[in-house]
Amino acid sequence: MKNAVKYVHGKGGNAEEANYYKQFFDDNFESIGFDYKSLNPWDAKIEFINYFNTIISKYNKIYLIDNSIGAYFSLISLTDMPIEKAMLISPIIDMESIILNMMKCENITEDRLMSEKEIETSFGESLSWEYLSYVRRNNIHWDIPTNILFADNDNMTSVDTMTNFANKINANLTTMKDGEHWFHTDEQMKFLDDWFKEMI
Repeated sequence: MKNAVKYVHGKGGNAEEANYYKQFFDDNFESIGFDYKSLNPWDAKIEFINYFNTIISKYNKIYLIDNSIGAYFSLISLTDMPIEKAMLISPIIDMESIILNMMKCENITEDRLMSEKEIETSFGESLSWEYLSYVRRNNIHWDIPTNILFADNDNMTSVDTMTNFANKINANLTTMKDGEHWFHTDEQMKFLDDWFKEMI
């Protein structure tokens, strides 16, 4: 029975990105991107659980590679799955703070959001009272062995927030100095590659 590497992309990404990570695994592993469709965490939880329930019997071991909001969806959905190891790249781990910061930038109060239910922002994101309420009701509980790659210039999460989260779930945290949320430059990708080779 083969092993599997399941890749979960971030916003604007796609399942084909899984092909990049094939280089880090031998022929005993299948690298497969999860082409999820959900935009909201409550839909993602159902979709992620249903998908992983269909594959867990097909593989000896399952490794998880998650990026950005894909990591957030996995963190709230898959903690009870028999996943051998998780590799999280720039994971979103404090969605409430991100939403509250967006509200602050737009001068939107909680009372207004609760009243109007959904508000479009000037920067193209939609703020939803249902989304914020769900995030607050559903905290992350995660006990799967995990390695996290983070950048100290990540504009989504502070260094302190990520450090506290890593400590909470007993994850191995690696931080790239002067990196960004999206690892994409030659220097950043080399750092990611070296991290991967060390952590696998």
